[in-house]
Amino acid sequence: MSIIEVNNLRRTFSEHVAVDEMTFNVESGEVFGLLGPNGAGKTTTVRLLNGILPPSNGTARVFGLDPATQGEMIRRGTGVLTETPALYERLSAHENLKFFATLQAIPATDINRRVDEILEFFDLSSRAKDKVETFSKGMKQRLALARALIHKPPLLFLDEPTSGLDPEAAQQVNDLISNLSRANGQTVMLATHNLVEAQRLCDRVAVINKGRILALGSLNELARKLWPVTWVDITFHVKPRGDIAGSLKSSRGVIRVSMEDESLAVQVENADVIPEVVRHLANKGESILRVNPRDYTLEDIYFALQAGEA
Repeated sequence: MSIIEVNNLRRTFSEHVAVDEMTFNVESGEVFGLLGPNGAGKTTTVRLLNGILPPSNGTARVFGLDPATQGEMIRRGTGVLTETPALYERLSAHENLKFFATLQAIPATDINRRVDEILEFFDLSSRAKDKVETFSKGMKQRLALARALIHKPPLLFLDEPTSGLDPEAAQQVNDLISNLSRANGQTVMLATHNLVEAQRLCDRVAVINKGRILALGSLNELARKLWPVTWVDITFHVKPRGDIAGSLKSSRGVIRVSMEDESLAVQVENADVIPEVVRHLANKGESILRVNPRDYTLEDIYFALQAGEA
């Protein structure tokens, strides 16, 4: 079931087009990534979907509601983490969360219990009474994520959630994001230019630039669209003595073959051809040590798409 539906969404600021005819859906329970460089339109898209900005053209639905006219209702069911924590530095962690819990209309009888629970979940209980100005950046980011989750929203928008964090703090935030989707079934839209983070967390991504979607899908789907042929590297225990490369070139589905020492690089039409290649080599009596289909990373995909826009 789609929790977000976007059709030909467009937003301009004077002559500048920030979001250009975007169309995509986000399914309930998935982690969906918006990937692009700074200024690509990620933050503007998040604001449009939360009813903070009206669209210039096109439509969007969140929970089946129109953000342009029903933004307040949508925001009751969403949590938003911006690139900056947006906390009250001179209040304590407990006071911050209590204030935001009140804004989210959590019953007064439940607020203290809920605040204590979420502080414990984010490993901040020991600093509950300390002013936020004394916190490290990683602690502030965890507290900001706690603030976004205080009302248990089914949909979470995260805008560069690990920006400026050290590796340990970033790992903690990423683990929390993964747990939200996998364990709690919450839907997450992750706006980021951190490709390693996105590859680890996202079920699907939309790669964007200058407000336009360049490609949309899972990692495997995008890789197949960009590189319909596949390379597989085969390592032998002993270097073959015959003309293995020549015999493979005539096999169905094999495009190119190159031999180097004990390794063979084979380009095939698709992954289904790989078992046939292995079977052919085994029938020739070759001693195969490893078979490694080449995987494309999200970084490979991202830069290939962005290069096409240059």
